[in-house]
Amino acid sequence: MSIVVERMSHSYNVGTPQERMALRDISLTIPDGACAAIVGVTGSGKSTLTQHFNGLLLPTSGRVIIDGLDVTGRKTKPEHILALRRRVGLLFQFPEAQLFAPTIAEDVAFGPQQLRLKAALVKERVRWALNAVALPSDDAFLARSPFALSGGQRRRVALAGVLAMRPLTLVLDEPSAGLDGEAREEIYACLASLRTQEGVTLVIVSHDMSEVAHLADLVFALANGELRLAGPPDEVFQRTEEIAACGLLPPPLAQTLTLAREHGVPLGPTALTADALASAITAAAPVMPAADGHASLNSANGHTGASLNGHSGDNGRALNGHAAPTDLPGEHISVNGQDGHADADGNGRGSAGSAGNAGRNRQAWSVSGWQTLYDASHAHDDRDTQSGLNETGEAYDG
Repeated sequence: MSIVVERMSHSYNVGTPQERMALRDISLTIPDGACAAIVGVTGSGKSTLTQHFNGLLLPTSGRVIIDGLDVTGRKTKPEHILALRRRVGLLFQFPEAQLFAPTIAEDVAFGPQQLRLKAALVKERVRWALNAVALPSDDAFLARSPFALSGGQRRRVALAGVLAMRPLTLVLDEPSAGLDGEAREEIYACLASLRTQEGVTLVIVSHDMSEVAHLADLVFALANGELRLAGPPDEVFQRTEEIAACGLLPPPLAQTLTLAREHGVPLGPTALTADALASAITAAAPVMPAADGHASLNSANGHTGASLNGHSGDNGRALNGHAAPTDLPGEHISVNGQDGHADADGNGRGSAGSAGNAGRNRQAWSVSGWQTLYDASHAHDDRDTQSGLNETGEAYDG
């Protein structure tokens, strides 16, 4: 069922010295079957707004139209408001605190029983509601105390009690507040299932932007009783300065997008999912040129080759003509611009340079008076039995 708010304002304690305007000139539309999020800091007017959606509060001015019913219309009667409350379920923050019955079955059945439904229909609704929130509906579970359940399960039992009234719209105030990560995911899965399988319109009140980005397809941001931002999450959360002005912190992906733009990555509008953002950044990233205008090569099989100052290195690195030969068989080495070769035994030979054994973690060679010793293992033994050199590069007699 759709929700339409037209230039609605609400004041508390009208006509008294304590009169306070909580909402000012709010206009918004939530289509049938949508999942909308009302976001804002404490005191921004979120809860006041949503309590107009089932007639708990009536606007001081403006109109609120729920499923075609103008709650302040001249022809609207009290019985119409009562019927509206059956179609719009409202779940307050920490709803598990409202559990009261000794058994799960009695707690979930309380609402339908107030409608004076037959016992068989009440039982059917109880089982359906529990299944809708992914809880068992067998007799043993129904006979359990709701207070013996985990925090996430108690919240789902409270949600089942609202669902047993078969509302067309479900308004939830901070549905994941106080829950651990696993319980939050369970609640999210229940809400997504209700929307897709039952066609329930969802309105979620939250100050958690990650939760909103995960669930909603419409976001309305309030600040000081005014509607500041409205639209799909991907659009709203990219307006990071305006979100911050509402006292809210954008979700991490939106912050990453803003950071990329601030560092010169030319990104246009993009979906705020990890895959979409990674693809956009990769596509927009500039190709970095190699030093001195020479290309930097990426060789196959996971080995990299670099070129600097005109000297080429194949599966190794060349710096100012001095090459660091690899230990793989058959690798091609460039030494002072001349070719060398590492054979299958790891022995490095070149037309410029003395022969020496090239071990996997140590290589030593002499090139035009240069001697290099690389020790990846950082051993402190001054004798190198593989290379025939000590740590200073001098020959070791053995």
